[in-house]
Amino acid sequence: MKTALITGASRGIGRALALGLAQRGYDLLLVARSEPQLRALAQEAQAKYQRTAQVLALDLTQPNAASQVATWAGQHAPGGLAVLVNNAGYGLWGRFESLKLDEQLNMLQLNLNLPVQLTYALLPQLRQAGQGYILNVASTAAYQAVPSLTVYAASKAFVLSFSRGLRYELKDSGISVTCLSPGATDTDFGNRAGMGSELQAVANKVSMTPAAVAAVGLKALFAGEAELIPGVLNKVSAGLTSVVPKGIVEKIAAGIYEKYL
Repeated sequence: MKTALITGASRGIGRALALGLAQRGYDLLLVARSEPQLRALAQEAQAKYQRTAQVLALDLTQPNAASQVATWAGQHAPGGLAVLVNNAGYGLWGRFESLKLDEQLNMLQLNLNLPVQLTYALLPQLRQAGQGYILNVASTAAYQAVPSLTVYAASKAFVLSFSRGLRYELKDSGISVTCLSPGATDTDFGNRAGMGSELQAVANKVSMTPAAVAAVGLKALFAGEAELIPGVLNKVSAGLTSVVPKGIVEKIAAGIYEKYL
């Protein structure tokens, strides 16, 4: 039996990744805050792909969340864990000093601390399975500073760097690490981040569907790729950040995001 654990599985990309893994024959351990949405997803995985799914409704911003998830995973995957997907996260839109500090620290706990803590806690279970995969979900914001998404972008840059460093450390272990960095996606990200309708309308013009992002993300994961940016436009935009002066990139990003503040 192959088992995959997905955080932030109740909606959006996390939900699509869970269904994609079920389609590939994985039983699921689903973690997020909304129990009704998790249970609906579990039923869908069973009905469509005949895979079992266990659910854990938990506020993952709590400091002891990782240890709770690891203990629960050990109980439901006694043979080890084959896939860990660190997908839980959100953004906050606005100038750094205008946003509440405690809300920004809460976001960092989920975006940055949780993947580190959970990966550390679950590595023994991934090793137990013999061959394992870790998929960390970052963002195209990881490749540049984004004024008005300053802390969010910094947190995703950490996820990308963490993924690549850990990948190298584990290269001879049988555990492969991949970082998925989506651009605009048709999810609830904008509402959760506090973005206005005008900015969301701009993002919607180039958004990918969660299913499309998940499909290419899982393909990259099982191909053993280090990182993937879904979508041609997103790849080109991220690539330009390595050749265009940072000041210009930041000015362009500010022009997109700050004009709607």
